[in-house]
Amino acid sequence: MYEELKRYMISLSKILWAEPVGAFRHPSIVVTKNSSYPCQLWDWGNWLNNVALRQIAITENKQNDLIAYEKGSVENFLDTQRPDGSIDIVIANKPEHDIAPLFPHKNVHKPVLAQHVAFICQQSDQKAWLKNVYPKLEKFISYYENNAKHESGLYYFFDDFAIGVDNDPSTFYRPDNSSASIFLNSLMYVELGAMTYLATILGENKKASYYMQKQSELKNAINEHCYDEKDGIYYSCDINLRKIDTTVLLHSGAPRHYSTLIQRLGCWSSFLPLWAGIPTQSVAERMVKENLLDKRSFWSNHGVRTLSKYEKMYRIVGTGNPSSWQGGVWIVSNYLIFKGLIRYGYTTQANELARKTLDLLNNDFLKNGAFHEYYDPENGEGVYNKGFSSWNLLAFNMLSYLENKPTIQEFQC
Repeated sequence: MYEELKRYMISLSKILWAEPVGAFRHPSIVVTKNSSYPCQLWDWGNWLNNVALRQIAITENKQNDLIAYEKGSVENFLDTQRPDGSIDIVIANKPEHDIAPLFPHKNVHKPVLAQHVAFICQQSDQKAWLKNVYPKLEKFISYYENNAKHESGLYYFFDDFAIGVDNDPSTFYRPDNSSASIFLNSLMYVELGAMTYLATILGENKKASYYMQKQSELKNAINEHCYDEKDGIYYSCDINLRKIDTTVLLHSGAPRHYSTLIQRLGCWSSFLPLWAGIPTQSVAERMVKENLLDKRSFWSNHGVRTLSKYEKMYRIVGTGNPSSWQGGVWIVSNYLIFKGLIRYGYTTQANELARKTLDLLNNDFLKNGAFHEYYDPENGEGVYNKGFSSWNLLAFNMLSYLENKPTIQEFQC
């Protein structure tokens, strides 16, 4: 049924293999190649592009050819690591590694590097390579631990720039250091699981126990602070609270006993804990049945709205910098929620979401000869950036799943 679409995705995948050039000392997998993203590596996009390309490589029988590009993508980012352990969000094909003069920001690479390395190691035996990169991953995790961890045990963004879900209202236009994002914390939960897995491969049992404990602590913090029993779903948290000062008369009798305030904002990333494996089965049931499948809220005819239609900020508009995550359907969010549904046994809903995603891209390709970056959930029309490829190719993984073919799985803990 999707043969033309399949051939088109395979053709798109070929242009994402990039040879060493400029800032890229190693071969890599780039985000896309059009005027909006001219040969760039973006943090979580690079990891998920790899997942998509690995699926396509099975069809093309090019798994072994891809290994150098997978490893090189990670190494190009690790080349930008600073002494404090921080790593760039994006690197571009030019002599400079740091694009800060063009895009000043405080945030760093999202916590997906360890799980990217774990994914590569699961696909092929890379123990010798892992020995070289693991110390850098430790420094990277330590940076988050030392600089972006709140007293609640949750991790937070430094500001609202380049957070990956650009104008998510829980972070967008909010004060610096105030957003303990459920998106960020779900990624970090899996990242810590990946550090445990990698330490185990290397025989570093003490380190494995250390990261396993850190992951357990984060899970507890997410469930304590981000899960909302009233709504049956996870939310981001506001940590921008005044310090406790019992010398203030009108505070002294009952100073605050809480470290966060939950943000009841319906964003797609509230479902990312399903992908990460954080909720219990009973909590997952509430998330899916009471929230995700609400057609007036998230569940549209073309996929999952990235912001609930109930929210006053809901708006479908074509923008870049920030790209809009205020309701439009993105293929990447469809995919991650699809994987979460499979994980918790909601196969009927996962199949429906996969078909909606494939139909969305297929209609765009047949009508416009290209994909868009995101889509209108009401009519399925492309909203912005015609010619975008990148993680849209994750639809190939969905198609393989529907066809009962071997399906690539990103690292799962």
